[in-house]
Amino acid sequence: MATEATFTVPSDQFPLGTVFSQLPNVTVELERLIPARDVVIPYFWVRGTEVADIESTFTKHPGVKEIRLVDSVEDEYLLRVEWMLDYADVLTVLTETEVPLLKAVGTNQLWTFEIRGDDRSNIADFQRRCRELDIPITLTELHALTPVETTTEYGLTDTQQEALVLAYERGYFDSPRQVTLEALGEELGISQQAVGSRLRGGIKHVLGSTLSAVTADPERLCKIGLCMKNLS
Repeated sequence: MATEATFTVPSDQFPLGTVFSQLPNVTVELERLIPARDVVIPYFWVRGTEVADIESTFTKHPGVKEIRLVDSVEDEYLLRVEWMLDYADVLTVLTETEVPLLKAVGTNQLWTFEIRGDDRSNIADFQRRCRELDIPITLTELHALTPVETTTEYGLTDTQQEALVLAYERGYFDSPRQVTLEALGEELGISQQAVGSRLRGGIKHVLGSTLSAVTADPERLCKIGLCMKNLS
């Protein structure tokens, strides 16, 4: 069965982590990964800085062949990075083992990677190869891939689901609230207004689908009616 895993790497153990020595508050997120003949070419977004010459903030590293600015939008920079395949690192191991990389996000403390294997043996092969190369990964989550019924059933977009899950995990729906929209926005790399919009849209879809399911099930509706009567 297809399996997804999340693991972390210390920021200073990943080549692009050199940016944090000069810009400790930025977030680096993988856009996509393109394998080539003798290099791996990842595209990364760097968010949270207004440095004009963003390329100069990345110091030289033996695993990186070239870093080039592709585009910029306000304080977000899209970088194209050529990665040497003969350098032992997470990205080269992923290419070697052919395990798909779903997401990679870096902060000044940790890089977090999400990967997917056709089964658990693919994840185990990836871990074993990292150990052989002394790459210090820490597995934080492992689960079998199941159909995502919630997004289909409730009509949630990926961004709405991401915002709802993060808000729930961080305690936004607790009373009193444990996190602000501004803090959620910083973690997602968007404005607090955008977070609020995603949460409202997601909650509307969940409530609409849930209420529709309830009204379509007479027995369930009856039970809810009895509960409401008992509460009154």
